[in-house]
Amino acid sequence: MPESAAQNQDNIEPTKSDANGIAEQVSQTTHTAVVGGRAITYTATAGVLVLRGNAKEGEGNESEKPKASIFYVAYTRNDVDDAETRPITFSFNGGPGSSSVWLHMGLLGPRRVFLDDDGMPPPPPFRLVDNEFSLLDQTDLVFIDPVSTGYSRPAPGEKSSQFHHFQRDIESIGEFIRLFVTRNRRWASPKFLIGESYGTTRAAALSGFLQDRYGMYLNGIMLISNLLNFQTTAFDPGNDLPFVLFLPSYTATAWFHKRLADELSANLHSALAQSEQFARTDYLLALMQGDALPAEERAAIIQKLAYFTGLSADYIEDTNLRVPILRFTKELLRDQRRTVGRLDSRYLGIDRDACGEQFEHDSSLTAVAGAYSAAFNHYIRAELVYESDLTYEILTQDVFPWDYDKYENQYLNVADTLREAMSKNPYLRVFVASGYFDLATPYFATRYTFDHLGIEPHLHENITLAVYEAGHMMYVSVPALRQLRADMARFVEDTPTATRESK
Repeated sequence: MPESAAQNQDNIEPTKSDANGIAEQVSQTTHTAVVGGRAITYTATAGVLVLRGNAKEGEGNESEKPKASIFYVAYTRNDVDDAETRPITFSFNGGPGSSSVWLHMGLLGPRRVFLDDDGMPPPPPFRLVDNEFSLLDQTDLVFIDPVSTGYSRPAPGEKSSQFHHFQRDIESIGEFIRLFVTRNRRWASPKFLIGESYGTTRAAALSGFLQDRYGMYLNGIMLISNLLNFQTTAFDPGNDLPFVLFLPSYTATAWFHKRLADELSANLHSALAQSEQFARTDYLLALMQGDALPAEERAAIIQKLAYFTGLSADYIEDTNLRVPILRFTKELLRDQRRTVGRLDSRYLGIDRDACGEQFEHDSSLTAVAGAYSAAFNHYIRAELVYESDLTYEILTQDVFPWDYDKYENQYLNVADTLREAMSKNPYLRVFVASGYFDLATPYFATRYTFDHLGIEPHLHENITLAVYEAGHMMYVSVPALRQLRADMARFVEDTPTATRESK
C-alpha cells in the first residue's frame, strides 16, 4: 500500500438501514502522511449523514422522517492534545451540481490527483500521490457533497428538485454542518468554510445562515474563484459591467498565448495594470455612452480593445465593443483552429467546426476530469474502504433548472450577506483566491465585488485577496498550489481564536 493508505481497517461499520429504508454507512481508517514537512497520523471517515425534516400529517414523528443522505469524507488529525478545540474546516465545490472532489483531491486532502507541474495529466490510468500541500496539519477537514452530487441522494419518496434551490441548498448544507459539529463535539473548535466557484456563493450565504439560525459564528471563510455578485459575470443585454471586469483576464489570456504587442508581452503584471486602468476609465465611460459614443472616440476604443485582447479591430467593431466570454474563447486562436479554456484559458481545445460561435467543450475541464474521476473512484474503495455501487456524481447537470425563487428577475448577490455577517461578527476573516487565467470568475470582478462590499473601513483589514498565475482551479498548477497552500496556512494560523487569545 502507499504510505498514506489505510493502516487500520478494524473500525468499519456495515451498511445499516432504518425503518424508512435509507442506508447509513461509515468507514473509518487510520493513515500517515507527510504534510507541511511533518509526518502526521490521521483518521479518515467516509460516510453518510441522514438529514431529517418535517413529516406530513399522519406520517409519524416529524423528527424521524428522512429527507436526504449526505455523503462526506472527514479527516481528523490524531496526534494532537485537544481534538475538540482543534480548527475544523468544511469544504464544498460549486456548479451547482459539483461534488467536493476538486478541492478534496486537488488542494486540501492528504492525497491528491497526480498532474504535471503545468496541470496536465499523464495518459490513463491515473494515480494519486501524497499531498504535501494539504491543510490537514493546520485544520481538520470535512468534504461535503450536496444532494444529487457524489453519493448524496434524496431519501426514498423525496424529490431531489427540492434541494436544487438556492435557499434549500443553504439550509441542507447548514443542517449537515450543525449535525456534524454537534455529534462530533466540535462546538468548541474554531470553524472555517472553504468553497470554490458557486461554492463561494454557498459559503457567503452560509456565513449568515449558520450565524442567524444556529448561533454558529465562524472564524474564517476561504473563497476559491469567487462568485458573490452574479451581475459581474452575466453577459446580458443592458448589463455592461462584465465586459469591463473581464477585460484584464482577456489580456492575461492573450499574453499567455503570445497574441499581444511586443511592449505588452514583456511582463504580465505590467500588461494587466494597463488593461485594468483602461477598463475602469476610458472603456467604462465609452460603454456608458452607448450609441451616443462619438465616432472618433469609438474608433480609438476599438483600437485599444484590440491592443489589450489580441483580437482584430474588425471583430471588435462587429461585436459593438462587447465581446462575451464564449466568443472570446473561440475567437482568440481561431486562425490556429484552437480554442482556449473557460475555467483556465491556458488550456487549448480543438473543435470540428472552426467557424462556430463558441467551443464544443471546455478544454480546461475535460483535460483533468478523467483524472479526478478515476482517482477518486479508486481511492474511496481501495484506501478509504467505503463501498457503494452508486455512481459517484462528480459533476452533474441533473440539478438544473436551479431555482433562485425570490431572486428571479434580479441578479443574486450574497456579498451583502457576507457584509452583514462580518458586521455582526467582527472577528470573521475572509481569504479570497483568484487566478489570472480564470475566464469563469475573473479576478478583476472579484476585486470589484469586495471594493463594493460596503463594510466599515476597519473590517477591510479582515479581508485578504490573492491572485495566482493559474486559472479557476489554480491548484492544478503545482507552483500555484505551493503558494496557495502557504497563503491559506498563514490565514488559518493568523485568524484570531479564543484558544490562541487565551495562551
